[in-house]
Amino acid sequence: MADPSAGKLSLPTLTAMVVGSMVGAGIFNLPGRFATATGPFGAIIAWLIAGTGMYMLARVFQALAEKRPDIDSGVFAYAKAGFGDYMGFLSAFGYWLGSCLGNVFYWVLIGSTLGRFFPDIFGDGSSATAIIVSLIGVWAFHFMILRGVEQATFINSIVTIAKIVPLIVAILGFVFFFNYDQFAANFFGGVGMPEKTLLAQVRDTMLITVFVFIGIEGASVYSRYAKTRSDVGVATILGFVAVTGLMVAVTLLPYATAPRAAIAEVQNPSLAGALELVVGHWGAVLISIGVLVSVLGAYLAWSLICAEVLFAAAQSNDMPRLFAAQNRNRVPANALWLTNIVVSLFIISTYWSRDAFNFMLDMTSVTALMPYLLVAGYGVLLARSGVGYETTPGERGRDQIFAWIAVVYTLFMFVAAGLKYVLLVTVLFVPGTILYVWARREQNARLFTPVELVIFAVTLLGGAIGAYGLLTGLITP
Repeated sequence: MADPSAGKLSLPTLTAMVVGSMVGAGIFNLPGRFATATGPFGAIIAWLIAGTGMYMLARVFQALAEKRPDIDSGVFAYAKAGFGDYMGFLSAFGYWLGSCLGNVFYWVLIGSTLGRFFPDIFGDGSSATAIIVSLIGVWAFHFMILRGVEQATFINSIVTIAKIVPLIVAILGFVFFFNYDQFAANFFGGVGMPEKTLLAQVRDTMLITVFVFIGIEGASVYSRYAKTRSDVGVATILGFVAVTGLMVAVTLLPYATAPRAAIAEVQNPSLAGALELVVGHWGAVLISIGVLVSVLGAYLAWSLICAEVLFAAAQSNDMPRLFAAQNRNRVPANALWLTNIVVSLFIISTYWSRDAFNFMLDMTSVTALMPYLLVAGYGVLLARSGVGYETTPGERGRDQIFAWIAVVYTLFMFVAAGLKYVLLVTVLFVPGTILYVWARREQNARLFTPVELVIFAVTLLGGAIGAYGLLTGLITP
């Protein structure tokens, strides 16, 4: 988290924030998740779709940073500027909630990683012991952050090395043992895997591609700290290109080293299992150590992002003023308390989940789609209006096309996710509206416009259906 007193952020620093935000837990789970769903052919199509959609979204973030430099903490602020107060709130709440769910996923991944070495104790990351260890970890980090420990730059240095070195070692290992015949055998599906249509194969990979791209807005979240506003957009594109290359390599190269069925069966984090198939047990140990350090670092970063989103939303009157308070170490303490209480409740809930690991991953992905959709929609509105394009009118048509593609992509992601996850997200959004009502009453402002009332009614209906599904067992987490 940047401290205004520490100066402004340079382009390399902003780029590192994008890379650091994106390279967290998801990249270590790509081999197994993709191998379960598809072979290399389907994976290539999936990455083309995801890469194109997310590149367009990155270009929208770039355009908005340049054309609306007056808007800070862009993810939800853009939604408010384009679609009004309630949609701005939903975007802020959705982004915060998705970040909380992502933090839960980190702890499940830590438990699953430890479960590779202590299966009877940690299991798949949702055992009672794993939950207790996770809760201890959450609150240990909480009190560290309250003391301002995030200013210790050596933590970020260690985390960056721990993320990148195991990934590079894994990629080099896969390249060294690359077997063309094995890659060809897996290409259209492989032996021993269930038959699925290509569309179904690609659809089953879509949510993890959203998950691993979460963080693309890392520079935008801290846009108010940038030395030059245009650096926010450039950092977003540079980070996107670098991380996409890493993710595609980690996904495709394992198909050339082992049968798809073997990769699909490895325990999470699947990159550890995939490398173990190639080089032996030391490969799994190396990746697991990298995962533990990387995920703990990512958890620190995202805890701060969660608090920053609530803090910024409270400052702009989209959340109750309570969350705009900072302690003497300039940490948004109340926002941090709410974040970690919610994270703790979600961690406890994983005990009753059939597959806590993938469930939390998918929920995080779907929750992130709402803010992304609203950002893309605002990109369309801004390009059509011409605001900010006074000196560059020739860019309006191009930016509008980019934004429309980003809108279509995020809508496609909602369809690919399936009704189950959309309904579960609305279940979480309904009680969140209490915070909106609280904030509006503090300002003596009108609660809903007629259009916002319709949106709230639809959200309420979806939440009721989702809650009914959970209570009756029609929807299982």
